Amino acid sequence: MSNTEQKPEEHNEGHSAMIKTPKQLLVTVALAFLVPIAIIVMLVSLVTSTMSTGAGSAALSPEAIAARIQPVAGFKLVDANAVKELKTGQQVYETTCTACHGAGVAGAPKFGDKGAWGELLKLGQDELVKNAIHGIRGMPAKGGNPSLDDVEVARAVVYMANAAGADFKEPEAPAPEGEKADAKPEAAAAEDSKPAQAPAAAAAPEASQVAAADDSKVDPAGIKLYDTICFACHAAGVAGAPKFGDQAAWKPYIETGMDTMLQKAIHGVGAMPPRGGSQASDEELRAAIQHMVNAAK
Repeated sequence: MSNTEQKPEEHNEGHSAMIKTPKQLLVTVALAFLVPIAIIVMLVSLVTSTMSTGAGSAALSPEAIAARIQPVAGFKLVDANAVKELKTGQQVYETTCTACHGAGVAGAPKFGDKGAWGELLKLGQDELVKNAIHGIRGMPAKGGNPSLDDVEVARAVVYMANAAGADFKEPEAPAPEGEKADAKPEAAAAEDSKPAQAPAAAAAPEASQVAAADDSKVDPAGIKLYDTICFACHAAGVAGAPKFGDQAAWKPYIETGMDTMLQKAIHGVGAMPPRGGSQASDEELRAAIQHMVNAAK
């Protein structure tokens, strides 16, 4: 028999099927259904988990929707008669003074620099506090934060001065009005027993009060713009800005006319940036200029 010839048993064995029993057939059929289903479940689970943890996946959650539709501005009821809690010197420095004193901007003595503070400390605590409250040179009154109390400003001065080697005493908060009244009842009684005197002549109104009388036709938005932006330089005449209420300083500008003053305010002039560094509209700028002009008449 030649080598090419094969036995029938060997031929049949090479072509026999992998499934030989009914049990194997059932297992194969079951796996043919279960394996694809398991793969599909795994893929769906993977996609779902990715969507739930991915960026922006919480955009439609109730919390996210509530946050988007809430009012832009909220309000909080505050007792107008409550005693104001005064900030510490460090708090005032970190929220207001650090902008200039942190890096020594515009000639401001840098925080902790004993050399820069040396000459200023010789002026004494009272003089330094007065300059900080009313403004001096490039620094506006109260560092540009009119909401600060004088005591808070004084505390900030003491905090910065002591960091530069001074030994100033931090001012205490003033006693509430009720305590003041109770502290000197005898003095109050003596004052009431004095005979009535003729009223003193009324003091001359300040420039801002005069301006208020002439602002009946000025857009309130312009007055607000001055109180929030323009005052930083014009209240104390910083960097050559004509001081609020100073007739002599404003006269040359008033003579050029409103249109010219408005254009300079829009485009900037001297040390003043365009629109005073704000996003105010032309109409708001015009109203703010008119407010300052009224005060200088």
